[in-house]
Amino acid sequence: MDLSFLYENPITQNIISWYLVLFGIALPVLLIFWWIGLKGFVELTKYEKGESFLYRLNPITKILFGIVIMAVASTTIWWIGALLTFAILPLYLTLNNGLKKFGYVLMLTFSSLIGSTWAIAPYTPPYILNEVFPNQNPITLWVWPNYFTVMGYVPDLTLQAIYYGLQTAFRITVTLVSALLLVVSTSVSDLFKSFTQIKVPLAITFSLMVGFRTIPKIFELLDTSLKMQILRGLGYGKPRILRLFYYILGGVMAIVPTMVYLFRGAKSLAISADTRGFRAYPKRTLLKEPQITKYDYIMLGIIISLIILDIVANMMGFGRSIPYVGL
Repeated sequence: MDLSFLYENPITQNIISWYLVLFGIALPVLLIFWWIGLKGFVELTKYEKGESFLYRLNPITKILFGIVIMAVASTTIWWIGALLTFAILPLYLTLNNGLKKFGYVLMLTFSSLIGSTWAIAPYTPPYILNEVFPNQNPITLWVWPNYFTVMGYVPDLTLQAIYYGLQTAFRITVTLVSALLLVVSTSVSDLFKSFTQIKVPLAITFSLMVGFRTIPKIFELLDTSLKMQILRGLGYGKPRILRLFYYILGGVMAIVPTMVYLFRGAKSLAISADTRGFRAYPKRTLLKEPQITKYDYIMLGIIISLIILDIVANMMGFGRSIPYVGL
C-alpha cells in the first residue's frame, strides 16, 4: 500500500510519527506496568519450593542449559530462536502457580518482542539491511520528519527493518525465558551448594548469591512502597485514565525508600556472614551435597541435542553472525 499521501502532509506526518514512537515505547511499558505489574515481577523472580522436575534439577544443569540456549540462539538463524522460545514457555506451567507464571512470562515475552523490535528497526542503516535481505527492493512503510534524524532514526522505515528487528528480538526473548526458569526454580542455598561443590571461589559465589537474593527483594520493596503511597492518597480522585501515570510516578518515588531498605539489608547480611565465620576457612563443608539425578541426565541429553543442532545448522548454512545475514 502506498502511504506517500500521508507523509507528504507535514501535519499528518508529525502526528503519525509520534504515534508510532509512542506505540513502540509506551505499549511495552503499558503492558509491563498494567498487565504484569510489580506483583508479576515478584512472581517471576521469587523462588517457591515445588516438586516438578525443574525443581529437582541440579542448579548447574539449569545454568548450563541457559548458556547453551543463548549460544544456539545467537549463532543460528532467527526462527530457531523463535521455536526455542515457544518450546520453553510451556515449562512455566509445571511450576507452582504455573498458569499465573505462564501468563506473566507470556506478556513479558510479548512486550519484549515489541520493545526489542522497535529499539532496532528505526536505527538499522540501509547497508545492513542490504546484507540481510540481498536482492530485495526495500518497501518503505513510513518516512520520518527531518528532526527525527537528529534522534538517530534512519529517514525511511522499511518493512525489511521491521523484519530485521523482529529477528533479533527472538534471540533476546529465548535467553530471557530460559534465564527466568533458573530464578524461579532454584533456591539461593541450593545454588550456593552447587557452586561450592564445583570449586567456584567463595568471593564470586557470595557476590552471585547476593545478587540472586536481591532481585526479587527489589520488586517486593517497590511493590510495598507503591502500595503505601496509594494508601496515602496518590492519584485519589483523579480520572481513571490517568491511573497508570500515577503508578509510574509512584514507582519513581519508590526508588529512594527501596534503596534505603536494600542498603540496610546489605548491612545486616554482612553482619550475619561475619558472625557465621564466612571465609574464615578456604573451603566450606556441606551437610547435604547436591546430587545428579535422572532428570539431570535427561536435561543433559537435551543440552547435547541443542549443541548438535547448532553445529548442524551452521554446517547447512543456517548460522548467523553480527550483523545477522539472511532471512
